[in-house]
Amino acid sequence: MAKTYFTEDHEWLRVEGGVATVGITDYAQEQLGDLVFVELPETGRKLTKGDTAVVVESVKAASDVYAPVDGEITEANSSLSSDPSLVNSAATGDGWLWKMRLSNESQLEGLLDEAAYKAHIG
Repeated sequence: MAKTYFTEDHEWLRVEGGVATVGITDYAQEQLGDLVFVELPETGRKLTKGDTAVVVESVKAASDVYAPVDGEITEANSSLSSDPSLVNSAATGDGWLWKMRLSNESQLEGLLDEAAYKAHIG
């Protein structure tokens, strides 16, 4: 069964079988405004927690999305190349950004559950 985690930087991770699907939260996409471009990561790229994984550009600003844990990119959401607005319309669904095989699942312990994330954003 998949378990969902959140970061204080407004990313979410849905983890199942050692693979995390990563995106930005609905709160984050609301703050950014309408997305017009998403620079997706390359499959096979190794990320360390805190690395810039993706750049999203909205009508307001460009913003980095950071790797919430260590791992290797297994897939990028290619649908976003032609329709970046999926992040706005379905941030925690079809608007996911990338999938990664986790290198160190113990890093998940430092992330927030949904209740803690909701308290974080107020």
